[in-house]
Formats: sequence, C-alpha cells, structure tokens
Amino acid sequence: MALLEVRGLHTFYGNIEALKGVSLEVEEGEIVALLGANGAGKTTTLRTISGLERARSGSVTLRGKDITRARAHEIVLLGLSHVPEGRRVFANLTVEENLNLGAYLFRRQPKRIEERREAVYGIFPRLHERRSQLAGTLSGGEQQMLAIGRAMMVEPKVLALDEPSMGLAPILVRQIFSIIEEIRQRGTAILLVEQNARQALRLADRGYVLETGQVVLQDTAQVLAEDPRVRAAYLGGEPEVKAPQEADTQS
Repeated sequence: MALLEVRGLHTFYGNIEALKGVSLEVEEGEIVALLGANGAGKTTTLRTISGLERARSGSVTLRGKDITRARAHEIVLLGLSHVPEGRRVFANLTVEENLNLGAYLFRRQPKRIEERREAVYGIFPRLHERRSQLAGTLSGGEQQMLAIGRAMMVEPKVLALDEPSMGLAPILVRQIFSIIEEIRQRGTAILLVEQNARQALRLADRGYVLETGQVVLQDTAQVLAEDPRVRAAYLGGEPEVKAPQEADTQS
C-alpha cells in the first residue's frame, strides 16, 4: 500500500469540473512531480488532498486511513502538510513566531514545539539567523524557506509543495531544490507541483502530467523527461535528466 493513494478524484468549482478522475500515488521516501500547464488542475489536486477543497467523488488515503472527508487540521495531524503557492507567511510576525504557528496543533506541548523548531533550524540555518526578524522583511528565497519550515513543524510524512520555485532567481531555485532533496533524505515523501519541469524531473523519482483536470501521462521521471510530448510542452526539447547533485554542480 502506498503512503498516499488518490483514486478517481472529481472536484468541482460550482458547475465547473476542475478534476476529472485524478489518481496518483506517493510511496515512502519518494519525490513525485505533478506537472501541467496553468489551469490543468495541479493546485486543485493538492488542495483536495489536503482538505482545503472537497471532492465530489473519489478517495484519498494517507497511511492506510481514508482522509477524503477529513478536515484540513485532521489531515495535518495524520501526517500531511501543504505549502501553498505564494508562500503566505505572516509578514508582521517574526520568523520564530511563524514557525510556532506551524505547530499550533501542538500548542500545549512546548517541549515538542521547541524540538521541532530546532529540527527545522537544522535544515534551514538561515532561518535560525533570522529568527527574530519580521517575515515580511525576508527575501523571497528566505520566505520560501520559512513557508516550508513552517510546514515541517509537524514532522509530516508527506509534504505537498505548490510551486516552491515561483518568482525566485536561478541560484535560489537550485538552493530550494537542494533543500527539498534533503527533506526527502530525512524521511519525508514529497508531492511536488512545479512549473519548472526540468528541475522537477531532475529531482523526482516519478511524475504525473495533468491536462484539463486529468492525468494524461505517468511514469518514472527519466521516462517522462525523454517523452517527446513532455519535451515539446515543458522541456524545450531537452531530454537529458541529471541527478540533483550533478545539476547543482553544473548549473
């Protein structure tokens, strides 16, 4: 059984069907990329999985438990954290206050919050340096680190990331993707929505391609990167996939 199983999701916005039977899986220790053009349903898929939208039909199972109708905070407690597109940090709070809010469900366990905060600082030393700084004064890359770090405060089994590289300079994109790999190595599986398909496929184990709310392709990252349809639509004709460490070294 997969760590996260999504089967036949149909999600509507009013009378508009945004997801038309989406199915996917994330295994323990995997990075799974979810690719597609704007409006393909990538964000809706993450929002439905994490309980922010309600599926009209289909199912979502996390660690063997049906979470299809669970509320968002219940899903967090069961082991899935969602980092939304656009970071959405609390600009008028400090870095540390933002992190503490990520562990709000554990607010009566101060020692646990402190331990999780130190673990997050281990992944993001920059956040430790900036811990007393207002989040709104951080750079875009630092705010993205904070958004991810806040989601990691509950020690999730699955981390759903929506466009983590959006609006970042190339050097910061490489840094964020390196951090994502480190998080995977620490035992958290990742479902990654990313417009930068080349970087996503360099990092991911497997991938799915969405078009108009449906999965039209699924395979290993290597096979998808060599598929002429993916190359034409997302990679500019480049078939090669480098390992994350190679990509960092040669970029």
